[in-house]
Amino acid sequence: MLSKKTMFNILVILLTCVSALWAGDSAVFVDLGFSPDGRTYMFGQHGVLSPSLRPWAELYIVDMASNNFVPNGRVSTTQNSPIRAGQDGSGVFYQLLADNSTLTNRYRINFQNQGQPLYIARDVTPPANGETIEFRDFTSGNRYRAQLVPIVTGSGQNLRSQFYIILEVRTPNGQRRDITVGTPHHLRPRITQYNIKRVIIDSTGNSMIFVIEMKRLAENSHDIRYMVEAIRF
Repeated sequence: MLSKKTMFNILVILLTCVSALWAGDSAVFVDLGFSPDGRTYMFGQHGVLSPSLRPWAELYIVDMASNNFVPNGRVSTTQNSPIRAGQDGSGVFYQLLADNSTLTNRYRINFQNQGQPLYIARDVTPPANGETIEFRDFTSGNRYRAQLVPIVTGSGQNLRSQFYIILEVRTPNGQRRDITVGTPHHLRPRITQYNIKRVIIDSTGNSMIFVIEMKRLAENSHDIRYMVEAIRF
């Protein structure tokens, strides 16, 4: 029978081999909910840096009307030491959340008020020139068509990109409204691709969140990170 020390050494070797094969790291998105009036929304993400295996976590609170962060609404942490065998680094996220309970309370975030998912992406790769999705809110009867428009320039470490979403809203009585969602002129370094992973509407029906997956250039592959675009009707 293998000793505990031998088993631990094997696990370390396996983790090292995996990180060598996959140069990038993939974040986990966490939906933390809306305020009762739907005017603020909170989300987080966490992961493990590759190849250092150092766990990290981030929290964000978004003002829905401005589609921007509230004052001091971004907090993050990265541990100096790597995770231990068998851990996934999520403990760093929960500690960061506990340490920022004052911020959560200030903006009245309710973890149980996560809204209603209107769209959840299938596990497929979207086209490089953007994607178009359609979904419906069965409560209001509204139908939506969202086209993500990416713009990528440069290559390698000089690559920059931006995107926006053209949202078409059709009400049950046939009225149509077109809305541009996002910040079309905001350049993001090393982001090669965007994908709409989820669309959420709050309980009031006035606030909608687009969860965006971003592929970021890593040494030999891509990191996965998340952001959101907000709209207040």
